[in-house]
Formats: sequence, C-alpha cells, structure tokens
Amino acid sequence: MEQSGRQARIERWRCVAFMVALVTFWSDASAQIRYSISEEVKEGSVVGNIAKDLGIEKATLKDREYRIVGSSAEPLFHVNMDDGILYVSRKVDREEICERSNACIINLKTVLENPLEIHYVAIEVIDVNDHSPVFPEREKRLEIFESTSPGARFQLQPARDPDGGQFSIQQYKLSHSDHFRLEVKERGEDRKMPFLILQKQLDRETMREHKLMLTAVDGGRPARSGTIEILIEVLDVNDNSPVFTKDVYSAVLNENAAHGTLVVLVNATDLDEGANGEIVYSFGKEMDMSVQKLFNIDPGTGEVKVTGLIDFEENESYEIDIQASDKGIIPLSTDKTVIIKVIDLNDNHPEIEVTSFSKSVPEDSRIGTTVALISVNDLDSGANGKVSCILRDDVPFAISPSLQDNMYAIVTKSQLDREEQSFYELTIVAKDTGEPSLSSEKTISVVVSDVNDNRPQFLLSPYTFYMTENNGLTIPIFSVRASDLDDGDNAHISYHIPRDSSRDSAGLILNINSENGDIVALKSFDFETLKTFHFQVVATDSGTPSLSSNVTVNVFILDQNDNAPVILYPVSSNGSAEGVEEIPRNVNAGHLVTKVRAYDADIGYNGWLLFSLQEVTDHTLFGLDRYTGQIRTLRSFTETDEAEHKLVILVKDNGNVSLSATATVIVKVVEPKEAFAASDVKSAAKDEEGNDVTFYLMITLGSVSVLFIISIIVLIAMQCSKTTDYTSKYLQETNYDGTLCHSIQYRSGDKRYMLVGPRMSIGSTIVPGSHANTLVLPDRRRTVDEVRQF
Repeated sequence: MEQSGRQARIERWRCVAFMVALVTFWSDASAQIRYSISEEVKEGSVVGNIAKDLGIEKATLKDREYRIVGSSAEPLFHVNMDDGILYVSRKVDREEICERSNACIINLKTVLENPLEIHYVAIEVIDVNDHSPVFPEREKRLEIFESTSPGARFQLQPARDPDGGQFSIQQYKLSHSDHFRLEVKERGEDRKMPFLILQKQLDRETMREHKLMLTAVDGGRPARSGTIEILIEVLDVNDNSPVFTKDVYSAVLNENAAHGTLVVLVNATDLDEGANGEIVYSFGKEMDMSVQKLFNIDPGTGEVKVTGLIDFEENESYEIDIQASDKGIIPLSTDKTVIIKVIDLNDNHPEIEVTSFSKSVPEDSRIGTTVALISVNDLDSGANGKVSCILRDDVPFAISPSLQDNMYAIVTKSQLDREEQSFYELTIVAKDTGEPSLSSEKTISVVVSDVNDNRPQFLLSPYTFYMTENNGLTIPIFSVRASDLDDGDNAHISYHIPRDSSRDSAGLILNINSENGDIVALKSFDFETLKTFHFQVVATDSGTPSLSSNVTVNVFILDQNDNAPVILYPVSSNGSAEGVEEIPRNVNAGHLVTKVRAYDADIGYNGWLLFSLQEVTDHTLFGLDRYTGQIRTLRSFTETDEAEHKLVILVKDNGNVSLSATATVIVKVVEPKEAFAASDVKSAAKDEEGNDVTFYLMITLGSVSVLFIISIIVLIAMQCSKTTDYTSKYLQETNYDGTLCHSIQYRSGDKRYMLVGPRMSIGSTIVPGSHANTLVLPDRRRTVDEVRQF
C-alpha cells in the first residue's frame, strides 16, 4: 500500500517536469536545447524528442551518426536513432550527480557527422525528496559527570540530507527528558547545529544512563526524518557512602564454636562505581580489642568468622561494629552493628562452694540441725544451669534446699552417735539437667563431737579378788579398770572409794589410785582376823556434768601358814605344854592313855595337824595316832617296864613351810588301886579344867562359825544371778577330834576344791561356786578318804 502511493507521487512529478521542459524548449530554441527531468525517474523514461527539437530528420540520424560525446561508460542518457528521442539510460540520482548544489544541470554535447554539427543539450535534474536525513552514527555516546552543573552545553553531530532546498533538514526534535533539552543553531548554507543542554543535576546513582532520541526532519511532504540514539553515561563521582543491604544484622552462634566458623556475612553496596564503589570491610575503630581477638572479618567478602574461644559464660552476646568504606580518593564509610547471640552449651560443670561449715557436730544434735551451707553455681544457663544436689552414701545427713536459689543446707536426718561412728566423709554430688548431664563432687569431713552421754563401764561386775594375808603395803594388791565410750575429758576417768562413817569402812584400809584404779592396802590383812570383805569403787568421768558408775569389789583373804600349832592339852599350870598321865599297870594293849589336843589358827593344809612321837622311852610300849593325837598302849606292861615314861609329841601343820609345837606327856605306871585313886582325883581336876576349856572352845567355835556363815551368805548373794552349772559331790566328814578345824573337799567340773572352816555338822550345806577359804587341790586326790574334817 505504501509502495503504490509512492509510485503515484513519482508519476505526478514526472508530468510536472515534462510540462516545464516544453516551456523551456520553446523559450530557448535559439540558444540551446534544455530539458528538465525529475530524479529517480525510471530507466527508459523519455527526456525529449531531440531530433525534432534540433530540426533534424529522423531518417538522417543514423547516416550522420548522431551521438552524445564524452559520456561515461555508463551514460545516464541515450538517443534512439530510430525515433530521435532522448531516453534515460539508468537511474538518475540528483544527490549523486550534483551533491549539494541548489541547481543540478547536466550538460550533454551531441555531434552530427556529414556535415559536422555540434549541439548542446542541458538537462536539469529536478530534486525529489527521496532521501531521509541521516546521522553519521546510529548512536551517540556521551559521558557526563554527575557533578556537572546545569546549563552545560554538549554539541551534537548534525544529520545530513542529500536533498536540497526545502527537502533538506528543516528541524531537530529531542525525545522527552527531565534532565536535557535541545537547542539548534544555524550555521549557514542551510546547516543547523544541534546542542544538548543540561537543565537538571544528574545523579548516577538514580540513573546511571540516559537514553535520548534525536530526530532530524526535512521539509518534504510528506517529510522524511532520520534519528540517532544518544546514550548519555553519567560518570560517577564519589558522592555516595556504602549502604548495608540489611538494616539489622544478627546471628546465632554456639559457644565453643570451632575456629573458622562463619558467623555472619555482611554486605554493603555503593551506588558509585569503580574505586568509588569498591567496598572494604573492617571492624569499627572503637571496637574492644578483646572482641577483635574473638572474631575476624574478611575485608573483601564481609565474612565474619570465629578466631577465638567463644564462651557463653563470659558474654551471652556480642555487638560488633563493622565499617564499610569505599576506595574513593576521599573514602566514604558507613558503620553497622552486628548483634551475635551466643547459644549456651552444657560445657561447665557445676561448682560447689561451702559457704559455712561446722567441722564438728555434737552427737546429741537434734534432727534437722544444720551442719553446712553450700552454694552450687553452674555458669551455664537454662536447663544446662539447673542443678540438683544429693549426698552419695547412706549417711545420717541430708541435703535440704534453701530459700535462695542454688543454696542448700546439709542437715542431720537421724540421731548421731559418736560411739558408733565419729567421722563422716560426706560426698556432695551436684548434677545439672543438661544433655549430656555434667556433675561435680565435693567431699567434706564432719566430725561428730563427743557429748558426755556414756557412763564409765567397769570391765567386770562385780570384781572378785583373792589375796594372801600379810600383804605388803607398797605395791598394789589389785586394780580395777573402767572404760568410757566417750572421748576426751568425757572419757577421762577418775576412781575413788566412797568413805562412810563406819569403823570398818574400806576407805580406811584401802587407797585407790584415782588415775589408774590400782588399789593399795593401808594395812596388812590377817586371815585369822578378816577373811573376806567387799567395798564399792566409783568411776567418774570428767564431763560436764560428770557421769559415774560403781562396782562391787569382793575381796577374799587367803590363808598363809603364819600360825604355829597351839597345844590345848596337856597344859600345865604354868602354861607349858606338859602333863602327867597315870595308868594302871594291868591295862591291856590299845588302852587310851591320853589325847593330845592342838589348835592351828590357819586353815586348810596350813591348819591340818599331824602328830608324831619325837621322843619316847620305849617305842614298843606306846603308840601315837598321827591324825588324832591319841596315845595308846601297844602292849601290856611287864614287871620289867619302868614306872615312868616320858613322851615328847611333835604337833606339825602341813604348810609349805611347816610350823610345829611340842607337848610333853609323862606317863606313870601305877598299881591298880593307886590308879583308881589317882583317877578319881584326876577326873575331878579334869572336869574342872575341862569345863574351862569347853567354855573357851565354845566361844572360839561360835565366833569362827558366825564369820564363816556370813561369808557363805555373801557368796550365795553374789552367785545367785550366775547360771554356771556346777556338779558338786559332797563327802561325809570323818569324825576327828584332834583340832578345832575341819575341811570339806568337793569336785566341780575338772577341778577339786577343799573348803576349810569351823566345824560343821554332817549335812551342812556348802554353796557351790563359793571360793571363800577354799584351796584348789591337785587331781591326785580322788577318793573320799582324802577328805578330812578337823
């Protein structure tokens, strides 16, 4: 559609050009032939009938060799020899032929031969608006600093239009822009020079490039135009500080993060370019050096990495000042704070601190008594820092939480007894609730201090001691010992024997060492005077208040052979052991002459008396019973036997070192009548003497019996609580009239005993277990014949 319209316009211009050519021919016939054609006419278009216009016969054109002289190898025109018409040979481009001339005349020189004729033909090429304005470049680049002041002028290269006249460039147009406007100046020869005027400050960061379209428009109808794209690059000036891409930078970091761990990546942009837009990252100048040792920032990438030990307990968070600077000549910088929150890990063991501690606790402390106050601290937080405490072992203590957080009290949970256990090692275990859980232990030593709650305890109760008479007064005769389960002064024991007002008080005859319980006699004991006694010993500790206990001490005096036999009969009027016995001469063998009576204050073997004849005039006449002291005749008297015989009887006890006495008996042999008379006198004297002896014997036997019975009663009372099974065999006593003492042997277990004391009737009871006046006999005495009663 557009092509057909253009063709119609060309045809109309051709018609106009032909009319003009005709007019011109007729006006200038005399001078030369002049034609006018429009440029861009088609090849073969008729310019004019040159034969006709020159008045030359068409038929002669060939013969006369009509031709156009000086044409180029490709002439624009040629003459048809047949009809004499001048035709267009090829496209006629006025701008090519005449360039920028206002009038475009093509002068042709034509020649006819025979005769020679030269004719000039002028062909005017009429301009047609067939060219659009053209800029030298399709686009134009301009570089303008953003700091350029408004009003600055920038010359632009004008467009070119080969057409001339009214078809040349008539105006320039600029696309809309807030920053630029167009100004055109005339520079002669229809040349117009465009200028670009800056009317508003540029900002590269807002728009780094401006695209404008400049249009050159000719005067044709329709007008033709040409365009050029103007690219304006705004050159940077370091007028923008770096800007971080985030308003707030925050990061979460586990404590104990490894070296090189990436914490955060900061990024800043600079709207400037080049060095002005290149950013370098660094820590702020006012940043603490200790923090700089923990982190490092890459100057080029902005990566913040760990370089030190991150400990939540030292800092729960960090605020790092980061500075972004450009590389401008005068650098611009921006600061940004990065907040790093450290996440707590369970990397700290609980710490146990004993804030108050009683190293010793009285054993009588009430349940719930506070022994120690402890504080437990875990530097971790949350569940990692929540701690529970326990005591490891089974001890009479417990941990009780306090009103304050992480404070605990160690209290007693049961009654203490120092005597059972006086020392405790308390192991406190503190354990947090982290994953994995961490724990700590701490051991404290608690001493249970003594309280005077135990009385002294004697090693035996009662004590029974045996001591020999005639004891010494310088060394202890025996000792008692007591112990106290308490400690220190509470266990320091002192001994004493309580004194009473009685004359026979043990405190008057004994002295006890208050420190060690050794007992010393203040007098020497005599078995014959005192056979047994008992007393109390009191042991008192040194506690406050003091406690005491007492024990009964039974003392049995053992007999020593310290008494020689005493001859009771015969006794003379002057007190010597001499007597006269008269017997009839006619007595038979076995006649009892007399009986020597003796007494030994000792008992047992020491008081067991044996009789022997130390001196006798006739061994065949008299015999002495060694046990009874009876003197009997061994045979009848003969006429040759002397009338008077002297018998010296030795009375000896059975002590280890025997003691003895002698008695002299003079036996007078008389006739039977004298013997009877003497017997009557003697019987009277003996009755009188016997009455006196019987009285003294009764007193002696009574006192000894009373003492012995008292001893037996005491022994029975002491032994009644004992359950020892004794198997005792009591043997009948043998009648013995030689002394005033008797002895009883009995067997208990594998031992045999002899009980010595005053005469007792057969059937008297001896309490088994009593050791008063008892001698232990060797096993060689097994038969009842070995038991004798005196």
